[in-house]
Amino acid sequence: MPDAEDERWMRHALVEAGLALKKGEVPVGAVVVYENKIIGRGHNQVEGLNDPTAHAEIIAIGAASTYLNSWRLSGASVYVTIEPCAMCAGALVLSRIDRLVFGSKDPKAGACGSLYNIVQDIRLNHQLEVVPYILEKECSRVLHKFFEKLRRKSLEDKKGKKSGNAD
Repeated sequence: MPDAEDERWMRHALVEAGLALKKGEVPVGAVVVYENKIIGRGHNQVEGLNDPTAHAEIIAIGAASTYLNSWRLSGASVYVTIEPCAMCAGALVLSRIDRLVFGSKDPKAGACGSLYNIVQDIRLNHQLEVVPYILEKECSRVLHKFFEKLRRKSLEDKKGKKSGNAD
């Protein structure tokens, strides 16, 4: 049974995902929690910042590090709406975060159990506890809706060009 506190914090990550969605970004959100307080928030800003590293996790980790005035985030947990990619998993290890809680898995790019398991690789100097699938349906739904809308728009654009209606 999911922990009520994990669900509580994941709902904050979902709010961040909603902010990304409003900006036309892939709707991923993250929060860093330390001593029962959010000390870092982030949502995808890759398109808006023209920065391939502007993932929700990276932004949240940066904010948390600024808050604590330390790159070491020992004792903190990160809540992310989707399983982190290799870049973000590496950042989680480097930041010494203790715990990763994520919503939905990412079979195409997930590096915390799906394709790789960077955050629990014993060859690295730090490993994280991983708690998957918290509010999985809600986290998956926002991503599915986004990509469904994107595919629909792409098909409409293609149909418009074929029929000569393109501007």
